[in-house]
Amino acid sequence: MRKLKLSAACLILGASIICSSCIGSFGLWNSLKDWNSNIGNKFVNEIVFFAFHIIPVYQVAYFADIIVLNSIEFWSGSNPLAENVGTVKTVKGENGEYLVRTNEDGYTITKKGEENTPLNLVYNQEKNTWNVSADGQTYELFTMNEDGTITFTQKDGTPMTVTPDLQGIISARQANSQSLFVAR
Repeated sequence: MRKLKLSAACLILGASIICSSCIGSFGLWNSLKDWNSNIGNKFVNEIVFFAFHIIPVYQVAYFADIIVLNSIEFWSGSNPLAENVGTVKTVKGENGEYLVRTNEDGYTITKKGEENTPLNLVYNQEKNTWNVSADGQTYELFTMNEDGTITFTQKDGTPMTVTPDLQGIISARQANSQSLFVAR
């Protein structure tokens, strides 16, 4: 029985490679690479790059692209990882289901049943900021600085600059008296 399953798996994997004959866009691997190149300065990027080769993250992403995603892209004609403008996804949250629509400059989020009160997350390229717009008012969430840090406004109105990593999140939560851990 085990031999039959192994033979079937090999046949399916072989057929996906042979039948696709498509180079594909390698969306997963490229997304991972793009993310890595934008997480910090060149030293942080290099450390993550080496770590992702030691823990075979890049290899798994590349393998998934070759075997599964590029075959789907070939047969369906679209990249399953591409988020095209106008794409709407349903996300389940603690307080219900939300519809997330991809826009050219960000996202529109609406709660199912409350479609007349959307929340817009908008990226301003000129200022390098993410803003939230709701009920006719717009607020700046945070600014992405040239040095790789993020500046946001705290509850008391003072700006705070943190790194976009776990240490930065911990610092921001401590400064705003919020616990990192949530009891359930």
